[in-house]
Amino acid sequence: MRTKQTFPRTQQGASLLEVLIAILILAIGLLGIAALQAVTLRNMQGSGDRSVAVIQAYAMFDIMRANRDDALDGDYDTAGFICEAPAAGTRVNNEKALWINQMQAAMGPTACGEVDCLGGECTVSVRWDERRLGGNEGNAEAEEHTLSMESTL
Repeated sequence: MRTKQTFPRTQQGASLLEVLIAILILAIGLLGIAALQAVTLRNMQGSGDRSVAVIQAYAMFDIMRANRDDALDGDYDTAGFICEAPAAGTRVNNEKALWINQMQAAMGPTACGEVDCLGGECTVSVRWDERRLGGNEGNAEAEEHTLSMESTL
């Protein structure tokens, strides 16, 4: 008489459910990486804007040092932030217009500048917002930034 031998069943492949769970975990991980990349790019652009603001403030100080007499007379003072380039004509207005245009070309159309000098002590301020970068919707404080620097001419 013959006896039938039975062997325990062994798994011979992955079930469809296991494959779907693995794909879901992989998709969640890839979405996390994409979100991290988006935040990194936005922060890089923001730090680039801060670097440009410092460069533009130093540029205005250099412009005023090159025309020190007019700067000491207060000709470069803007009486608040200016966001539009002044009309050309005088050397001071041409230089302020160039400064504003360069800022807006590098930092966007919302970039504004302010110059305030008192007795050779000058403060140059640059204001811009990062709404164009996204991610800060509804948070006005996170969107608008101001950098102020002081120097003696």
